[in-house]
Amino acid sequence: MARTVDIEAHAVRREAFVDAAQRLMQAKGYEQMSIQDVLGEVGASRGAFYHYFDSKTALLEAVVTRIVDAALASVTPLVEDPAVDALAKLEGLFGGIAQWKLERTDLMLELTRVWLSDENTLMRDKMWQHLMVRLAPLLATILRQGDDEGVFAVRAPDDTARVLVALLRGLNELAVRTFVGRDGSGVSLAQAEAMVAAYLEAMERILGLAAGTLTLVDKAVLREWYA
Repeated sequence: MARTVDIEAHAVRREAFVDAAQRLMQAKGYEQMSIQDVLGEVGASRGAFYHYFDSKTALLEAVVTRIVDAALASVTPLVEDPAVDALAKLEGLFGGIAQWKLERTDLMLELTRVWLSDENTLMRDKMWQHLMVRLAPLLATILRQGDDEGVFAVRAPDDTARVLVALLRGLNELAVRTFVGRDGSGVSLAQAEAMVAAYLEAMERILGLAAGTLTLVDKAVLREWYA
């Protein structure tokens, strides 16, 4: 007789491992966290862990996926608000995500430290694929509204949204490398701001906006991260 799987209970148990890993990452760091630490937090056996995850990296991927989903969920109501114009939605989308991250500084800093590890290359690629699936439709919705309002000049909102996500990936990875190596690289805050400005200019051109129209990264937030 086939074994019956309680899908809800399975999901709850899996989330318990993700909860524990997220807490431990914030408390002691990903590299210092062991699978045994996670088992102790959850009160589970090693066999139970491997029922849900095939490695510590897979558990990290689950934590990152949760973070992406939670950050996007925090800004989705703004995107769906019919009373907000498209430009305000676009700025609010990225500003809201940046603020969400800022409110979880310890966790985001720990993820930054492990992000560039060679062993996490596949995880990074999977995360960006997941982000493309989740973020691109939100951007496309904003772009269609902006095109209707005469604010944006985009012929193919879905394709343009994917191009914007690709640009954001480039900005994010450059920012992470700059952040991780800034103590020895001599990169100043002014240079970091110039880097962000260059990407914003590219986005403005893609959307048919005048230079200086977009403010997707608040300078105060950037300064706080840099400090």
